[in-house]
Amino acid sequence: MFSNSNRKEVRPTAEVTTLIAGCTEIRGDIQFNGHLHLDGKIEGAIRGDGAQAMLTLSEHAKVIGELHAPHIIINGTVTGDVTASERLELASNARVEGNVYYKVLEMSAGAQINGKMVHRAEAPRQLPKPDAESAAADAKAT
Repeated sequence: MFSNSNRKEVRPTAEVTTLIAGCTEIRGDIQFNGHLHLDGKIEGAIRGDGAQAMLTLSEHAKVIGELHAPHIIINGTVTGDVTASERLELASNARVEGNVYYKVLEMSAGAQINGKMVHRAEAPRQLPKPDAESAAADAKAT
């Protein structure tokens, strides 16, 4: 009757959203997949894993610690470094006390950053080096 054979394994996906409500305070690091929406307060680092991870801080959110995720949207207060490997959006109520590392940045009027802004461009792409056989064949052809 209560066998585990009928249970399905839950795997986090990009569609999964976790909400941390405004009346919630967490002390400790958080690691997540999918989307994390924060209305409360966190004292600790927040890390989003996976290419689709998105972190959203509402205007009521407060974080004391580092943020790391591919896509970060801030409309609250952050005391610590922010690293968005893909896209960082700073809404009008965003307040960041720390360095900001980003690939693409969208910043609304009124947003404030007290720290360095560091653009992290894609690494330059190099053409593949020809192997010895094709180089020799090209030399004979000319």
